[in-house]
Amino acid sequence: MDSLKQKEQACTRPFCFFCTMKEPDSFKRRAGISACFKELPLGEDQGNVLVLSSLWQIAMTHPDDPEFPSLGIFECMAKLIFKGINNKCWLQTDQNIYIPYYAAHVIGSYTMNKAEFAEKAVASGVIPPLLDLLRGKMSWVEQRVAARALGHLASYERTSEAVAQYEEEVVRSAMKVASTCLHVVYVSFVGVKDKRKRQKYHCDLLTRGVGGLEMEICKAEEWASQLQCWSLNILNCFACKEKSLNLICKQHFLKQLCGMWGGLANRSSPAGVGLIRILCYSKYGRKKISESREVIESLCNISRSSDDWQYMGIDCLLLLLNDPDTRYKVIDIAALFLVDLVELRSLGDRSNLGETITKALLLANYKQGKLNKNRKIEKNLEELWNLKVERRKRERGLCQEKIEKRMVLVDITKQEANHMFCLGEIEEAIVKYSEALELCPLGLRKERMVLYSNRAQCQLLMRDSDAAIRDSTRALCLSTPVNSHSKSLWRRSQAYDMKGLAKESLMDCLAFINGCIKSESSRRVKIPHYAARMISKQMEATWLFATARSTMATRQDFQVMKQVQELEGKGNLCESGDDKQDYRDEITRVMMEKKGLSTILEEPLIVKEESGRKMERTRRV
Repeated sequence: MDSLKQKEQACTRPFCFFCTMKEPDSFKRRAGISACFKELPLGEDQGNVLVLSSLWQIAMTHPDDPEFPSLGIFECMAKLIFKGINNKCWLQTDQNIYIPYYAAHVIGSYTMNKAEFAEKAVASGVIPPLLDLLRGKMSWVEQRVAARALGHLASYERTSEAVAQYEEEVVRSAMKVASTCLHVVYVSFVGVKDKRKRQKYHCDLLTRGVGGLEMEICKAEEWASQLQCWSLNILNCFACKEKSLNLICKQHFLKQLCGMWGGLANRSSPAGVGLIRILCYSKYGRKKISESREVIESLCNISRSSDDWQYMGIDCLLLLLNDPDTRYKVIDIAALFLVDLVELRSLGDRSNLGETITKALLLANYKQGKLNKNRKIEKNLEELWNLKVERRKRERGLCQEKIEKRMVLVDITKQEANHMFCLGEIEEAIVKYSEALELCPLGLRKERMVLYSNRAQCQLLMRDSDAAIRDSTRALCLSTPVNSHSKSLWRRSQAYDMKGLAKESLMDCLAFINGCIKSESSRRVKIPHYAARMISKQMEATWLFATARSTMATRQDFQVMKQVQELEGKGNLCESGDDKQDYRDEITRVMMEKKGLSTILEEPLIVKEESGRKMERTRRV
């Protein structure tokens, strides 16, 4: 056997990207890469998808490296996207269908951090092909990366004007994608139970060949959430400059924004509430938002939740209350919610937030004058005045001895309330807890937190969910840090469940379990079974595709009924009993197939046939 090693055959492909990358001479290497970028959109090489996959990996790992952006990568990517959209024959050849996705992803990665790269991308003409992808010229998978890239370009001062040249089209497309993407992803991918009917390249891009059906659904949920959030990011860029507000502030879209939160797959974007807050910074935006009761109620619910974006809901309500043109439209709703937050000390980087809320409510009520005839609002604001003004004055002069005497009375009253609660005298316990709260000095925040939380439990047993939410929220405002008192979180989660507010219930339940985990000293953490049941219930209700699934099921039911009615019409024309029985069997088959139960019909027949074979064998023996 010949001991000499055979020399590796030299690559015969002209402008080979991989060979060029191995070139030791930097000058030749750069010239070769530039030539590759020029040739890549013109060639028909089967290995182009491998080149794009490598460029995608490089762009993801080194997005700030200026080499490829300076050598014409943006122009190359733009041409490849155009080629994929306009040349269907080429797109369906080999693995070229992956190329537009990778090309748009490369553009988004390189424009993520550097404004100068974004300028080069715009000069290379990337906006039109990205806009074509956003319009839906291919699929939701390409829309996702196009929305990401356009969002980066719209966020820079230097390139935002270039995107604004297509302002109306970009805004309308982004609004449409944000509103419909969850339904599209569910109908075209997640809701397709037969894996063979899903587009293979979608499955490959989602999982990279790792994991099965469950992994595909998880990744599809994550990508759908990103698609919605990145589309909203594009709208944020225009709303910040007060552009296209007449389009964004359409009432039907504002209502849809309330439900756009990205699901549990969303870990960083404020989604719908983030855009609403930006709109609240403009006079036109505040006017339109104040006209929608549904939007105001949604902001109020966020402001009394353990959601990460709670402060954004509060910001929106304060901006609306401080505007003389909108305060009278929102105070009747907002006051009932914000009055529970007046004892907040800090939330995130906002200090003395409770004082800010108190001033906004009292000032809004004073400037509104006698226009407010809502007795419930007046009562709440009177309690607020008594709590934050009158009681402060009275307690300011209390000496230590009087405070101690009060604490003895508070403790006695609390014990009486606890005893009544144990006896099942819930209404009497509520009265006693209220007396204890009146006696307890405002400075004793921990004691007042416990009293509010205990009263919230009583309200739950009385099936008064609104009162339970109010008391739980007040207890959580008094906790240190904010929203950390486990019992209050669980009680408010139950109250929100009673009201049918699944998302708010889920957020509180997750915060409750997080508190349980942190408090456990042992390595083995036990999640309470009742909390696990609540999470399972609310995750089902708040699943990102829950609405799309419900809509699809309704349509399927309608189709079933239509087919049944057609078959019944034919059945009425039958004369013989056998024909009518055949039509009844056909109706049953259609209904079972639509419900996914066709196998149930087949199983008895299979069992019957198998049983017949066994009996026949027995007779022969």
